[in-house]
Amino acid sequence: MGCRMFSEAGSTQKREMKPFRPAKLILRKAPLSVPSMIQALIADSRSSLARFFSFLACCCTLACAGQLAAGASAEHVVVIGCDGMGSVSFTPTNAPVMHRLMREGAWTLRARGVLPTVSSPNWASMIMGAGPEQHGVTSNEWQTNKFEIAPTAVGPGGMFPTIFGQLRAQRPDSRIVCVHDWDGFGRLLEPGAPDVLENVKGSAATARRAALLIKELKPNFLFIHFDDVDHAGHEFGWKSAEYFRAVEDMDGLVGQVLAALDEAGIRDRTVVLVTADHGGVGKKHGGATMEELEIPWIIAGPGVRVGHQIQSPVNTYDTAATLAMVFDIRAPATWIARPVKEAFTGGQR
Repeated sequence: MGCRMFSEAGSTQKREMKPFRPAKLILRKAPLSVPSMIQALIADSRSSLARFFSFLACCCTLACAGQLAAGASAEHVVVIGCDGMGSVSFTPTNAPVMHRLMREGAWTLRARGVLPTVSSPNWASMIMGAGPEQHGVTSNEWQTNKFEIAPTAVGPGGMFPTIFGQLRAQRPDSRIVCVHDWDGFGRLLEPGAPDVLENVKGSAATARRAALLIKELKPNFLFIHFDDVDHAGHEFGWKSAEYFRAVEDMDGLVGQVLAALDEAGIRDRTVVLVTADHGGVGKKHGGATMEELEIPWIIAGPGVRVGHQIQSPVNTYDTAATLAMVFDIRAPATWIARPVKEAFTGGQR
């Protein structure tokens, strides 16, 4: 695939395209009385049964794990990240598309971002499977050559490993696409990991471009970043009427993405995850309040439990580990994230 520019986007970058052994009855050399022999036989039988049931338990564990991995498998994954759309943006009656996804999948409105509650550290944590203490992205001023905390590990591109780079390295034929509204998002990915990396200005235009790429490329992994809700929060205030109208508009854009998956004929083979980086309070964010920290985490698709409210704790960095599980790739040892297994058929709890 050759390089090309997309005029509606701010910029476009494209990538050249010990087996089990049954227990044995141990015969004793010394002669035994009949009662002693009976007791020995009983003891040996119990030992054999214990080994058998231990083996059976291991088999069940492996079978359940296999069922979970198989259930979680999907050909396509779409992550829709809505900047500034904290859990404060949800009411019982708004956002019908996202509420329908909640009924069709697994969800929590108590997932947590990381501190500080600003964009770069939270988007980085989401795709890097770790917190700022590990990946070193502590502010929106971060660059690979400008940081306050050095990352605990450096991979391709001189940065902490992301789900984009891990998917490219372990499944090199994957079609990986990222379309982002905020121009600061692209620098958080390893250069060359995505086949298509586009900065599109405005959430509506971002949704249109993402829909076209879904139908054109049918990407295995698509990450969409929307920014308009955050703009409304800063201009009018989180929980303002204008903010909730922006959430309704965002809900419609999520609907457009789902419709594109239907038109491309891949919706039934796609895991869709809707989440955010942070919420807000007043006209700002960056502090340590629950309104800023709590975010939605909504997942639906093949292998995902239906209508299930997730009870186990979810952190934004668990997103990367969950995606790695869905893609059936190894998570780097440097990640601290855990996959949200409870969201999937065969998962715990």
